[in-house]
Amino acid sequence: MSISRRKFIGWLGAAGMGTALGKTAGAASNKNFSGYPDSNGVLFDSTRCIGCRKCEEGCNEVNDLPGPDKAFSDLSVLDTERRTTSKAYTIVNRYDDDGDNKGPLYRKVQCNHCLEPACASVCFVKAFSKTESGAVIYDETVCVGCRYCMIACPFEIPAYEYDSAFSPRVRKCTMCHPRIVKGLLPGCVEACPTEALTYGNREDLLRIGRERIRKFPERYVNHIYGENEMGGTSWLHMSAVPFKDIGMREDLGVTPAPKLTSGALSVVPMVVGLWPVLLGGVYAINKRREKIEKQEKEQAVSEALENARADAKAEMAEAMKFAEKQKEKAIEKAVSQALEEAAKAAEEEASDPEAEDIDKKSSEEDS
Repeated sequence: MSISRRKFIGWLGAAGMGTALGKTAGAASNKNFSGYPDSNGVLFDSTRCIGCRKCEEGCNEVNDLPGPDKAFSDLSVLDTERRTTSKAYTIVNRYDDDGDNKGPLYRKVQCNHCLEPACASVCFVKAFSKTESGAVIYDETVCVGCRYCMIACPFEIPAYEYDSAFSPRVRKCTMCHPRIVKGLLPGCVEACPTEALTYGNREDLLRIGRERIRKFPERYVNHIYGENEMGGTSWLHMSAVPFKDIGMREDLGVTPAPKLTSGALSVVPMVVGLWPVLLGGVYAINKRREKIEKQEKEQAVSEALENARADAKAEMAEAMKFAEKQKEKAIEKAVSQALEEAAKAAEEEASDPEAEDIDKKSSEEDS
């Protein structure tokens, strides 16, 4: 992969040149962060979801993502359990009735926007950050492609652009942060026709969820998923059946990710300090490889041009030779045809009696 000098310098800065001078990496911090107190979130009520995939379509439109292999109106995709990808930030899965007479249930999958994000806790270049709005966002300009975020996420959400060879990025739901800062709703929330999705202040959403459970205890499991899981998330879930029955993990506990990773991440400052050296070597290797590739390419082009010229010259000579032969054949054919016509005309004249009488009369008159 070609690395420009500008990108390389950016990598050095992002990879913690300051760390090499004695600063600590943000990822290795042991400080607890329980989220912004007035942050927002989304409450998903699976009992209201009808699996129409309108949320998928809304997400696709507002994020300018490529179209799916099957149209959003094609619900046959629900026959197979799916996960988010670099081209689909949210998906809906169906879980069929297992005999409880509650009918098929649906689960919407996207980034849960943890209050203390695991992806941010392991990212030593701070490509991921938790915003005051509640969204966990990503800065591709500092990402070094280590993909620790993909390993760390307990919900297996971040996806990598493996098909983008020159500038791959980590992709995931951003809770439509650019829309939120403009006062707009997330695309999926706006597109939902059954109000299965509710956007608002996280504390208000928790109160709404608890009130629904109080009013309809037979309809819901007495728990709001995301209230405490992994220290809490900004995306909250309600369900009519145990959450494990709709593909959600119930073994995560309530400990935030940074507490679980702080020990392992204590060595990150040292590792980050070595990044400038490592990247320097990578840069030098790439520059040398680019130089060799350029020389090889120039030589290949030169040889190709030389071969093309030789081939063209040979073809031209062959064409000229062929044209000369064709010219000679044309002349021979024209002469032969003229002689044949003259001989035929003479033969016709000799065999014509009227012509003989005319010739005889003309001779007598002359005498």
